[in-house]
Order: sequence, then structure tokens, then C-alpha cells
Amino acid sequence: MTQKKLSLFDLTMIVVSLTVGMGIFRTPVVAAANAGTPAVFFLAWLTGGLVALCGALTYAEIGSRYPVTGGYYKIFSYGYHPSVAFAVNCIILVSNAGSTALVAVIGAEYIGHFFFEGPPPEIFKQGITIGAVAVFYIVNMLGIKMSSRVQNALILIKISLILLLLLSVFGTQPTGLPDTVPASAHSFSGLPAFLKGLGVGLIAVSFTYGGYQQSINFGGDVQSPSRVMPKGITYGITIIILLYLSINFVYVKVIGFESLKHADAIAAILINHLFGPIGENILRVLMFLSVLAYVNVLLMSNPRVMYAMADEGILPAAFKKKTKKHDAIVWSLTAFSLVIIITLLFTSAVEKIINYTIFLDSIGMSTSAACLFILRKRRVGEESGKEIYRMKLFPLLPLIFILAYMGVAASIVLNDPLTAAYGALILAIFFIVYFVVRYSKSRKK
Repeated sequence: MTQKKLSLFDLTMIVVSLTVGMGIFRTPVVAAANAGTPAVFFLAWLTGGLVALCGALTYAEIGSRYPVTGGYYKIFSYGYHPSVAFAVNCIILVSNAGSTALVAVIGAEYIGHFFFEGPPPEIFKQGITIGAVAVFYIVNMLGIKMSSRVQNALILIKISLILLLLLSVFGTQPTGLPDTVPASAHSFSGLPAFLKGLGVGLIAVSFTYGGYQQSINFGGDVQSPSRVMPKGITYGITIIILLYLSINFVYVKVIGFESLKHADAIAAILINHLFGPIGENILRVLMFLSVLAYVNVLLMSNPRVMYAMADEGILPAAFKKKTKKHDAIVWSLTAFSLVIIITLLFTSAVEKIINYTIFLDSIGMSTSAACLFILRKRRVGEESGKEIYRMKLFPLLPLIFILAYMGVAASIVLNDPLTAAYGALILAIFFIVYFVVRYSKSRKK
């Protein structure tokens, strides 16, 4: 039996790594423009954090009751028809690969400043991205303990970067243009307008908070799942809420809310405000390292989903093959890395990717969280007599989480119906693929 190697600290850092990507350095611009007013803007971030906490506690119990490798796939397979597990997880894998490629490209743009006077050429960004994927492919081939050690170091750099940005609030004058919008424009024009601003603002906010749910993929790799899973997820999401609220306060304080709606490179603005051009150069290096943390943690997490799908026979058995020496999931890791590289050809505008990703994630988050009701009804995890984590305020907290994500999906349908239609079409295609594969297998027997 393989020894479980992830500690509470390891899991907490993984949760933070899965969630704190490059989004917090870009999405506040989109959220501010969509929310319209500072009050709605901050309310969206607070609401998003509380919803994430409800989700974190929900997934903590799911992971405690069902602590298996590839848990985010397994709960779909256990609670619903296998076609749902296949379709939803394939979409999430493709979406995660695309997000990883995009984030790596953003990182390449930051360090491109050192080599080019203007924006770096496409070949440079693609080369840096492929190089980053290749490096962490090798790291993950050396086993989960090695990749978790690298991840701990990188996420501490990322947290240090955010803390450094917070110091810019102690500057003397805002760096953005003065807000020229009349005070009346910052007041609510009625409940419908308020709800619309909050709903649309939550799209970008939800994108920034998303990712922690993938931590249940490590349920089979942690020490004492009933104790470590709830603590690790809760500690991680609490750190994230505090960081996000603090950094957004600094953005508004230093840049100005109206200027924030149209700002570029907001992190660079803050550092330049505090330390000047030299500080900005240091920031660009730290931003690139924070990108590497995001690339590494998705290369740790997503192959475990593919492993679980292969374990149930939906993917070929090769996808659950592990190396003897380091226990690395070799073919799943290879396949996911290749998908990241392939999706470099299909990157698009940040706003479109946010809408696309969150629409798909809303489906996955709502249906996966609803599995807790099924697990409780079937008393999963209670048969062995072992202590399991049981969340308080059940069923209120998971219901809040599910309804919140259904509302976000509805906002995308209303505000960007074409992107929502693409997401629904891709979901339907994967459903068809599942039944075609099943039919082909039955014909061969």
C-alpha cells in the first residue's frame, strides 16, 4: 500500500495554489467595469468569498467521505450516470488546459519586457509557455512529494508578491487618473440594476475564486483525510478571502475606482507607485514565478482526474499507468501537458475565456456539490466506523453554493449568450462521444 504523503500544510498550499493564479492581477479590472460602483464591486468580492467558503466546506466533507485519487471525477461517477462524469470532466480538463496555457502566456508577456521594447512576439510567448510545461512535466514525473515541495516554495513566493503589493497603499498619492464620475453615479438606480451589477460582477469574481474544488482530487494522497481535508481546504480558502479583499482595497485606494475599470498591468502600477522602475522589474520576475506555481499545481491535479476516468474504463487503461520508482501517472500527465500546448493555438480575449470557463465550471460546481446530498443519504464513509468530517449548517451552506453558481451561469447566458451556447454545445458533444465509445465497445464483445 502506497504511503500517503501530503500533510496539512501541503494541502493548504495546494488549495491556495489552485485558486490564486493570475486572475487577481487581471479580473479586478473586469469586475470593476461590470459592477459599476465601488459598493457593488466590494460586495461582489465579499459575496464570492463567502460562496467559496460554503463550497470549501462542502468539498471538505465530500473529500472526507470519499477520499480517493481523482475524487472530483469519482463523485460524478458515483452520484450520477457515468456519461455525466465523462462529459463534465472532459470539459473541465479542456478548460483547465486552456486556462493554464493562457496564464503561462501572460507570464511570458511579463518577462518579455526584459527582451523586447514592445509586446513580445508570439513565438517567444509560445516558447516560454512550452518550456514551463516541459520543466514541470519533469518535476511531476519525479513524484507528488517532489512536486509538492516545489509547489510550496512557489506559492510562498506568490503570497509574498501579494503582500508586497499591499504595501503600495502606504504611498502618498493615487497613481490613476482622478475619478471624475459624479457622486450620483455611484448610487444604486434600483434593485434590478443592483442585482444585475452584482450578478455580472460575480462572473469575474467567481473565476478568480475558482479552483479549490480540485483539491479533493488529492483525497487519496493525504494523511488522515477526515482531519486534514476539512482543515486544509478551510485554511486555504480563508487565506484567499483575506488576500483578495485586501488587494482589491489597495487597487481602489491607489489606482482609483474609475481608473481601475480601464487600467492595464495593475500590479505593475502598484509596484511602480511604491518602488519605481526597479521595483517593477522585480515584480515582473515574481509574477512569472507565480505563473509557474499555477502551471505546476494543475499538472499535479488534472492527471489524477484522468487516472480516475481510466480506472472506471472510460479512458484507456494506459491513462492509469504509474511509474514504478516515483508513482507518477505517466500517460495522463503526458496527455494533459500536450493538451495545454495544443490549446495555445486557441487562446482568446480574457473576458471571453472567463465567461466560457465559468459557464462550464458552474455546471461542474453545482452538480458536484449536489453529490453531498447523495453521499449523506447513502451514508458513504460511515460504514467503516471511522471518524469523518460533517459540515455544520447542512443543508443551508451547500444550497447557497449551488444556487449562487446557478445564478452566475444565468448571468452569462443573459450577457454573453453566444459563449454560453458554445459551452453547452461542447458539453453535448462529450455526451455523444461517451455513448459512441460505449456502443463501439459493446459491438466488439
